[in-house]
Amino acid sequence: MRARQVIIMAMTGTTFVACPAAAADASVIPQAPSPAPVPPTVPTASADAARPVLGNLAFLGAAFNAALRSAYAKTAPAKTAQAKTAQAKTAQPKTTPAKTKKAASMPSGVATATSFWDAQTASGRPMRYRTIASPYWPLGTRVRITYKKKSAIGVVDDFGPAEWAVAQHDIPAIVDVSERMMADLTGVASNTVHVRFQVLKWGKGGVYRHSGTGYKLAMGHR
Repeated sequence: MRARQVIIMAMTGTTFVACPAAAADASVIPQAPSPAPVPPTVPTASADAARPVLGNLAFLGAAFNAALRSAYAKTAPAKTAQAKTAQAKTAQPKTTPAKTKKAASMPSGVATATSFWDAQTASGRPMRYRTIASPYWPLGTRVRITYKKKSAIGVVDDFGPAEWAVAQHDIPAIVDVSERMMADLTGVASNTVHVRFQVLKWGKGGVYRHSGTGYKLAMGHR
């Protein structure tokens, strides 16, 4: 009998309780199974509790964007100025070498200058202070004539001197200046002196001749 009860209790999950005083009359008292454990409840944040967090994130985002804008505003003018400076530096050499090369290629040197005064000139213009003559420079050519520390700019309006007059001087006389210009430069209207010449701009008129004494000097060839 006891063995059967033990088997039944093992199958049904009941516990056998025996009274110490009456082991023979022991009875089986079935017990209810233990309730299943209840999983812990996870507290859920309410919408009101989440609002402060979202508000803080929005505030931080706005502050970060403001900081970026402020940093850009401080650096943008400096970058713009640097870019303009770089562009200016890049643009400057475009014209400077060409002008320097052109100025260096224009004839210059030391020659003998004589003086003259005629009623008419080969160009048809009347004689004037700025009138100069040359057998090799085209009519209309502008030339700076310098004697010691004084200079004047003349325009080729006539042809001369003649070949024999050019060749009779120690340095070829490739330029004739008006008596007024000679008087202004040297103090004497009719004079023969050594001067420094610098061709400033070529004229588009005719040329008396393309060879002769002093031609290389007039063209800047040494």
